[in-house]
Amino acid sequence: MSDLETHGSVSAGTVTAEGAPPGAIEGKSPFQLALGRLRRDRLTLISLAIVVLYVLAAISAPFLVKAGILDPYTTHQDLIGDDTIPTGAYGGISWDHPLGVEPGIGRDALSRIWYGLTFSLGIALIATLLSIGIGVVVGVISGAAGGMTDAVLGRFTDLTLAFPQTLMVLALYSLGLAFIVDKLHVPSGDVANAVYVTAILGLFGWTGVSRLIRGQVLSIREREFVEAAKMIGASKGRIYFKEILPNLWAPILITFTLYMPVFVSAEAALSFLGVGIDPPTPTLGNVLADSLDYAQADFIYFFAPAALIAIIVVTFNLVGDGLRDALDPKADR
Repeated sequence: MSDLETHGSVSAGTVTAEGAPPGAIEGKSPFQLALGRLRRDRLTLISLAIVVLYVLAAISAPFLVKAGILDPYTTHQDLIGDDTIPTGAYGGISWDHPLGVEPGIGRDALSRIWYGLTFSLGIALIATLLSIGIGVVVGVISGAAGGMTDAVLGRFTDLTLAFPQTLMVLALYSLGLAFIVDKLHVPSGDVANAVYVTAILGLFGWTGVSRLIRGQVLSIREREFVEAAKMIGASKGRIYFKEILPNLWAPILITFTLYMPVFVSAEAALSFLGVGIDPPTPTLGNVLADSLDYAQADFIYFFAPAALIAIIVVTFNLVGDGLRDALDPKADR
């Protein structure tokens, strides 16, 4: 028996005893490839860091309020001049009040904006999860079932899209609050207002998700593993949610990052229209709505919440675009 047969290897550059050449290229999973593309996208990484910073700030705000570090409710009338404008330069900015104080009342602007971030992101998060949950279920069933089921769900989606969302929110405000308080036994006030806004955003926001998921399912349902599941007698529920749904995580994740800023700005718009959480409980929306009356007299108080909302919207969208490019194996890099 030759040395080659005995040792199972040859000289450098050929096959080793384990059957793989030394220095062979290691295979990577789709997740590893996507992660590699994401790491090379600096703009997305910077945007992701800002998003994480905002999320951590929103989570920490209630604890900082309880510890007394943030104080969004205490008034400082001694810092307000006769014309309701904060005394001192730039809206009363000082070491104790880095963004000044609220005109007219004198509450700390930084505390109110920081604490308002918690409520705004909380409402946007729950509304996003609700809309994506409904949209995914409807989209998966519609795309996978086809036929009459697809037609009925498609017309129901079109009917929901036909309703003007903003007008419906305003028209149903009193009726919706009464239902939430009387039938669901939700405490009136801020809690009921938050539930109403969240429910309206979620129940009217799922249609785009449904159409996106349906389009993806129309392609996935023709693959071999779905046909194999049908041949072994798998139930429709298993095919829909065990076989098809796990292959939709990428578009669902991207949709989540794109819907969050939409609902943050929607909460601000609804607060401007008088629908949502009312002061003194702060949200980015009602703080911005209050600051409009002082846009010229106290520009910092107006600019701070407006800039924060703008940065949230931009960074979330940039993260969504970056994830879409990273998860797309055909992305042009």
